[in-house]
Amino acid sequence: MLSVALQTLRTRWITFVGGFVALALGVGLIATTGLALASSLDAPEHGPERFARASAVLRPPDTLRVPTPVGERVKPLAAPKAVTPEQAAKAAAAGRTVEDRSFPVRAEGGPRELVGHPWSTAAFAPYELSSGRAPRAPGEVVVTGDWAKPGQSVRTARGKFTVVGTARDLGFEDAVFYTDRQAASLSPRIDQLAVEGPAGEVRAAVGGLRVLTGEDRRFADADPDRDGQALVAVNAMLGTAAGMTGFVSVFVVASTFAFAVAQRRREFGLLRTAGATPGQIRRMVTAEALLIGVLASAAGCALGAWGAPRLAAYLVDNEVAPPWFTIGDDTWPYHLAFWTGLLVALAGVVAASWRAGRVGPAEALRDASVDTRTMTWGRWLFGGGLLVAGIGTLVFALMSQPGELLHRKTYTSRPMLLITAFALLAPVLVRPLTRLLAWLPAQLPGAGGMLVRENAAAGVRRTAAVAAPVLVMVALAGSLLGATATLNEAKATEVRERTAADFVVTGAGPGGFDRAAVERMRQIPGARVTPSAESAVFVLEEGVALIRSDARAVEPAGLGAAFDLPLAAGTAAGLDDRSIIVNDEWERHTVGDTVDVWLGDGTRASLTIAAVMRTGTGGNGVYITPRNAAGAPVDRVDVTLAAGADRAAVAEGLREAADPLGASVRSREAWIAASYPETSRQTRVGYLVVLGIALLYTGIALANTLVMAASDRVRELAVLRLAGATGAQVLRLVAAEAAMVVVVGGVLGTVVAGLNLAGLWAALGVLGAGSPVVVPWETLGAAVGACGVIAVVCAVVPAGLSLRIRPVELAGVRE
Repeated sequence: MLSVALQTLRTRWITFVGGFVALALGVGLIATTGLALASSLDAPEHGPERFARASAVLRPPDTLRVPTPVGERVKPLAAPKAVTPEQAAKAAAAGRTVEDRSFPVRAEGGPRELVGHPWSTAAFAPYELSSGRAPRAPGEVVVTGDWAKPGQSVRTARGKFTVVGTARDLGFEDAVFYTDRQAASLSPRIDQLAVEGPAGEVRAAVGGLRVLTGEDRRFADADPDRDGQALVAVNAMLGTAAGMTGFVSVFVVASTFAFAVAQRRREFGLLRTAGATPGQIRRMVTAEALLIGVLASAAGCALGAWGAPRLAAYLVDNEVAPPWFTIGDDTWPYHLAFWTGLLVALAGVVAASWRAGRVGPAEALRDASVDTRTMTWGRWLFGGGLLVAGIGTLVFALMSQPGELLHRKTYTSRPMLLITAFALLAPVLVRPLTRLLAWLPAQLPGAGGMLVRENAAAGVRRTAAVAAPVLVMVALAGSLLGATATLNEAKATEVRERTAADFVVTGAGPGGFDRAAVERMRQIPGARVTPSAESAVFVLEEGVALIRSDARAVEPAGLGAAFDLPLAAGTAAGLDDRSIIVNDEWERHTVGDTVDVWLGDGTRASLTIAAVMRTGTGGNGVYITPRNAAGAPVDRVDVTLAAGADRAAVAEGLREAADPLGASVRSREAWIAASYPETSRQTRVGYLVVLGIALLYTGIALANTLVMAASDRVRELAVLRLAGATGAQVLRLVAAEAAMVVVVGGVLGTVVAGLNLAGLWAALGVLGAGSPVVVPWETLGAAVGACGVIAVVCAVVPAGLSLRIRPVELAGVRE
């Protein structure tokens, strides 16, 4: 049978080329995304930067550690405490230490993220003067880089300063160095202590501080894990892309191989007539799949090696990945892609080979092309099971944890169940859907509409195989883009309903608004100012899980005026320094309960629940008072107009107070629009990668399937010519049939997307964040249109080539 298999590969090369191309591209896509994903798992570690020359750095704890019965739980603190004056004095008495301070600086003409330090800490990097001298008096500064020159006067939010020197930029920050005394007056908080000389005596003298030595000194830098954090979004996006790519590839490859085997019923019947046993037929089909699988998987790995660096460059160019991101030397993605491709190729023909082995000799005598027994018990079992699982898990999630349906991992992975279910059940759905869609064309004069309907309905396997890639593309595009747009609309609705202020002032930088800036805003006639700060609280759930909740610290007097909270119980007026407002995610707590929490700086507190908010889209967090958010800078100021206040005058006063800080003053409507204008850039690029890959692969799979199908329709088209149809009529018939099958796939994909979006809409309703479903009709239409163009071209071109042969000769063609 091996010789027969090789001979079959030679004579039916179009069919096998189609399978080879589908598998090679699928393996290539898996290898490409796998290599990129592997490269995003590990970020390069930086050594100490600001304190590379320090013996040690004394730093307050920046993590919360809570012992539990199952081990210690650790979370990063939102606002670590400062070094106390007493600790600084003890350290200085035990050895030579330098107080370090870091604070944001806004300077006209300077970099956006300038940070101020005492000059005495510059030697630990070390920074070296490239021009000028060190600062000696108040009002003198040294800057890094070349954005200012010695002698130049620089205006900042805290007054004018004279640049007396410049230092070489070391690449990890844009710094402004003040005299030690002036730095202390600008930022009294001591962030950490740098140690000169042996750290042993200092370590023994100071308690409550972390002693960082060696490589651990990098944790004293402003953002020691910045490279790892930069890869978090890349890793999440590539993980989604890899999952989607793997699903689409496996789906299309398995469908293509199964269709290729189903095309050869008459061939298998001839082999059975010649004396081949069912086992021999199965072994032949398996040998063919094994040979194609090995060659195509190897080609796909080579394609992945070519595509991965280009994907990485695309992510860097679009600022999704950091500039240093490149493809590493991991080899496991090649193994994963190769063996996945080979196993999928074999799995795609296993069920079909068993059907091939059951083909009887009588099949060789059949001239009819009507597909029979297209639904095996396996398709019924797996298709029905996946459909029940998809709908059942959706209902269960709505009843138990509706918030899970709003998570990106959920609404990107859930469509796969329904897509696979609909694809397996496609033979049942295709025939009635085809007859429904073609009912009106079939009523028109002429036989064209009727032939389109009957051809598509009779060739169920061909129709289902062509519709499957379109189903995948439309379902993915509708589910992903529709879910994102629906959630964005729900979030915008929430913000609109919760914001009661007339103006919102934000964007003052990492240091936020200082007390003087807030007081200047309070002095504006007609302005009722409510400053707030972002912080966090931690709670131990069920004694074992340490949960972090985002918190907003607001002055109780202004809470009701600036915020319209979605309360389910209690009142906002009950908030004070001994209470907290939580949301429905704190399921075991009600109004009046006392909860033990850890504040953003790690301080433990017992607070009474004053009110409970509806969960909504998950962004409600909790509300506390500024006293319970020590160290959190004011990052937002809500301003409500007093009765009779001049709106324009208030807006002008706010701008005068905010401009020196680089902050933005927006009206309520403008702030809502700016807060949730659209999907983030990283998410858009991620979806573009996923959907771009899906569309590309869908188009190729569609072309493959149609070219494979065209090779079996030569005699059918010849019979139409002999019956009196002209060449143009035959081509129009083929084009119309291809277009209609694409529409069938588009309808099935739209149904799948509709079911997923309906589940998301129901979850939002349960969570109290009702929002209309946003369906990306333009994208769906574009996807179906693109698939339609590809389908028509790939169906008409082979048909046109076959028409160049005389119909009498074509009618006599045998397999």
